[in-house]
Amino acid sequence: MDVTDTDVARIPVGNIRVPRDEFAAVWAHAERRCHQQGDRGITDWYAAGVAVTCRWLAGAVAESYDGRRRLPPAPVSQRSSRAYEELIEAEHLAAERLEMRRPRLAWLASRPGWSEAVRTTLRWAWRHEGPQPFETAMRSTG
Repeated sequence: MDVTDTDVARIPVGNIRVPRDEFAAVWAHAERRCHQQGDRGITDWYAAGVAVTCRWLAGAVAESYDGRRRLPPAPVSQRSSRAYEELIEAEHLAAERLEMRRPRLAWLASRPGWSEAVRTTLRWAWRHEGPQPFETAMRSTG
């Protein structure tokens, strides 16, 4: 998905606790990286985890595989409801517990980097703690 100015302007005020332009830059970087890696036949689960988490926080409506437009699901619980503060906090806590559950969650084993990406993105964007998900890459690409 291309991150547009309209997408960024529609981010609910309470959903992120970092500057909107920084959030938009990370989100756009994740989306570009997903497409670039996909074009090379590589599934980058870290970039996908960041992109999906940003889409969910932003409430970005996207086209699904069957052509219908819908809200993105939450990255851990897969709830298909709009992100709001209490739900974001619950998702953050669920993301923090993912590593403890890893041996029992087959879908996580098939997505290396996903849980780290979700945790890092939520810590940064929601809790305003820790580095940006692509901090090193963002510095080198602007």
